[in-house]
Amino acid sequence: MEAIRFGDSVKTLQGSPQPTKSGAPNEASFERMLQKSMEEVNSLQEQAEQAIQELATGQTEDLHKTMILMEKAELSLKLMVQVRNKLLDAYQEIMRMPV
Repeated sequence: MEAIRFGDSVKTLQGSPQPTKSGAPNEASFERMLQKSMEEVNSLQEQAEQAIQELATGQTEDLHKTMILMEKAELSLKLMVQVRNKLLDAYQEIMRMPV
């Protein structure tokens, strides 16, 4: 079973940002972490869809596995939506700051 591991990625981001060769903050790693997380969510969604199709066509009778995959996919999507919402809230808060 695969699980989304946001905790490990968040721990690496909690440290002070290390400048890259150009002197800018380590933006690529944050972007990569988000991209990887979205790919994992997509993978879980695809696995759930495949399990549903296999169950519907009679290729498998493992309802338990199908339900677990569906719940994992739903939970990972909800988590990704909440991360997106928090990022949007942070962006809006920054935009409201006086310059």
